[in-house]
Amino acid sequence: MPDERPPSPATAVTIDGLWVEYGSIVALRAIDLTIASGTTVAIIGPNGSGKSTLLSTISGLVKPTRGRVQVDTGERRARGVAHVLQTTIANEALPLTVLETIRMGCYAHRGAFRRLTAGDRSAISDAIDRMKLGDLLKRQLHELSGGQRQRTYVAQGLAQQAGVLLLDEPITGLDLLTQETITRMIDDEAADGRTVILTTHDVGTARLAQQAVVMATDLIAAGPPAEALAPDVLAKAYGGHIHELDDGTLVLDEAHHHDHRFDDQLRG
Repeated sequence: MPDERPPSPATAVTIDGLWVEYGSIVALRAIDLTIASGTTVAIIGPNGSGKSTLLSTISGLVKPTRGRVQVDTGERRARGVAHVLQTTIANEALPLTVLETIRMGCYAHRGAFRRLTAGDRSAISDAIDRMKLGDLLKRQLHELSGGQRQRTYVAQGLAQQAGVLLLDEPITGLDLLTQETITRMIDDEAADGRTVILTTHDVGTARLAQQAVVMATDLIAAGPPAEALAPDVLAKAYGGHIHELDDGTLVLDEAHHHDHRFDDQLRG
């Protein structure tokens, strides 16, 4: 009889035995993780737990000390992985406008000196609309609020048209419009078959993803949020410093965190 089981989903990211070390500091230790294509994945853990390092290893910004990371962006292979960093400081000596910044997303596959195609221009226009930036295109980055700047960088990532989108703390501490706009975009990207991987400190945000990954240098758990974000699992990552309110809300005590010197090295 024919096999009537649904086909297994394609794999976007495969991580085998990944170690990342900065001198004597171990940022990631023996990570094995598989991420299916077309899913939203939230990576959560204490400060210094390796969340940003994991994203940077997937995008190629950081090279593994040991192990292997394989990324398959499907039909968008030539466009690579789009990585929106957590903190990008606007350089006032380089007066880039919002539109110029978004166009730079096409440089990953088009190059800085080749003419944009109709497809590129369409992707740029779509990113502008989705991030609600139409009235800001002539503004320079250093003139923007934190939320406006973040939406600009996310639009740049969207303009790249990559099959895998990495977002490092995309909505932390930002205005409500920015949070809602980026959250809606994440859902839409997954619905269109693209893979979105984000880091967060917020359990509520992580619960909205299809898969949750809990980090504390080691991989603590990975799976459906209902399982991976259970209080006993989070307690392993946060050293027991987790509080459950009467309504079931989990509060994470970030005052008790891991050594985050390697994050400073990565960003510094």
